[in-house]
Amino acid sequence: MTSVGEIRTVVPALPGRPRRLHRPLMVVSIAISVLVVIGIAGALFDDRQLLGHPIWMKPLKFSISFAVYCATLAWLLSLQTKARRLGWWMGTFVALGIAAEMVIIVGQVIVRGRQLHFNQSTPTDSLFHSMMAMTIYVVWFAVFVIAVQLLFDKPGDMALRWSIRLALGTTLTGMLLGSLMFRATPAQEKAIAATGREDFFGAHSVGVEDGGPGMPVTGWSTQGGDLRIGHFLGIHALQLIPLVALGLVLLARRFPVLRPEGTRTALVWIMAAAYGGLIWLVTWQAQRGESLVHPGRSTLFAAGSLLTATIVASLAVLLRARRTTLASASFRR
Repeated sequence: MTSVGEIRTVVPALPGRPRRLHRPLMVVSIAISVLVVIGIAGALFDDRQLLGHPIWMKPLKFSISFAVYCATLAWLLSLQTKARRLGWWMGTFVALGIAAEMVIIVGQVIVRGRQLHFNQSTPTDSLFHSMMAMTIYVVWFAVFVIAVQLLFDKPGDMALRWSIRLALGTTLTGMLLGSLMFRATPAQEKAIAATGREDFFGAHSVGVEDGGPGMPVTGWSTQGGDLRIGHFLGIHALQLIPLVALGLVLLARRFPVLRPEGTRTALVWIMAAAYGGLIWLVTWQAQRGESLVHPGRSTLFAAGSLLTATIVASLAVLLRARRTTLASASFRR
């Protein structure tokens, strides 16, 4: 028989006031936010292009992404209750790595007017490419250490804790998906076999050459697959999954069915699984050379199945929670 303690629901509270935000990450976030404004101005007034797109779009996209990423990680580190000194150092390594990446991007793309990724054309191009790769490894390792720390930490309630853990795991996977781009394309393999070298090694696009028609702002290919999509979605799981947990807390104030901690935790798991499924779906689609905006039958079927499974699982959790809430109310009467 279920006890009153097991079925009692209370209005959940938002996480308490966090400790001081991680200063180096916030400094980098603010500095890069300034670069966002500069990037917008550059996109408007600098008519140079690179690979068929405005030359300022790459620094602008990275600036927005990095600014949000640094601010989110600074908040997550403020919730730590254990090994805060180690967390501070890892956050500092992330801040330094991301700052270095932005310097490299601006130096190679804006100052030199050269392609950054995959470019092995000259020793200088190769150096910039290698430096970028090295900073990415530093950032990934630092975030990995933070993820391990928070796996054993207990910030906030259970739903928030799991949202943070799942978000960090997903963002680490998303970062690794970038490695799919650093493989020789069929055309590059032929060139290497014929000449023994190739000026460019790897590509964003699958089935088409980089630099073709793309979506506004993102530049994602509209004619073939684009491996950047899954990479992008994976990285920004760091924001979206914890937002689900925080949103459920706010909704719980209006809907009693969401007040049990177990219900919100289950929904966080479902949303994280659905988001992971979406990342897999767009990556699978890209690897088949299929554009995001022109999905085939297999892609649509997989997307429909993922959506259906998410809705069914969510409804099952909510219906179970509703029965528990009604039983609690009946017991009290």
